[in-house]
Amino acid sequence: MPEIAEVETVRNTLKKRILHKKIKEVQVFYAPIIENDLKDFQSKLINQSFIDIKRRGKWLIFETEDYYLLSHLRMEGKYFIKAISEAKEKHEHIIFVFTDNSTLRYRDTRKFGRMKLILKSELENTECIKKQGIEPLDKNLTESYLLEKFKNKKIPIKTALLDQTIISGLGNIYANEVLFASKIYPLTLACQLNSEDCKKICLASKTIIKEAIKMGGTTIRSYTSSLGVTGRFQQNLKVHKKENEPCTICKTIIKNIKIGGRSTYYCPNCQKEKQ
Repeated sequence: MPEIAEVETVRNTLKKRILHKKIKEVQVFYAPIIENDLKDFQSKLINQSFIDIKRRGKWLIFETEDYYLLSHLRMEGKYFIKAISEAKEKHEHIIFVFTDNSTLRYRDTRKFGRMKLILKSELENTECIKKQGIEPLDKNLTESYLLEKFKNKKIPIKTALLDQTIISGLGNIYANEVLFASKIYPLTLACQLNSEDCKKICLASKTIIKEAIKMGGTTIRSYTSSLGVTGRFQQNLKVHKKENEPCTICKTIIKNIKIGGRSTYYCPNCQKEKQ
């Protein structure tokens, strides 16, 4: 699943290639991806141009003259830029046709992605945006902020880190890496963390996400940026997908457990349980 670094890579790549192109047609081949009335969605985008692309957590925010188009890639969503003459592929569900006969195509093999068109004035009151927590690189992500958020959370810290209302944009890969860098056992209850633990999480989140964005994200399984950019941060992963391999620090064998249905990789020696 694309996480904050991958979505940021897609945003930066698209900004270089589709801004200020006028939309002449929107083709929709799988309507459930669109959260608006379909005809309304299509008609309102005609003659609009993407003038900027922002991001909030894992949401891409395409700005036009009059609207914001919110796009969440979920598990398998990807964007492609192709000439209009290129044949439509099986899983290309939304195609934006520009007046220069280039196209922006949204492909999603599992059809989990979502798009929503809103007025610009509605952005901060739109539920999926309003509920986003602080991003890893935000200066407001501090140990005091996390202590306050975690104090009543009787859930594993791994689960808490995946809560987008607390830290926006962290997903399974980076949550595993942050906990390893922080030397925190993933099943530790969030409410058991102290100020030093929270300080470590803040520092690790900022360091790891900053480096991941710099390297174009992480290419794991079926995720690539799909726009000619392949993430290289997988070369820096310490525990994620490293089950049965020796820890890079202490050589203890990395374990994999399920927490909330998510694969959680950790070093039993570096990430000891709290006594």
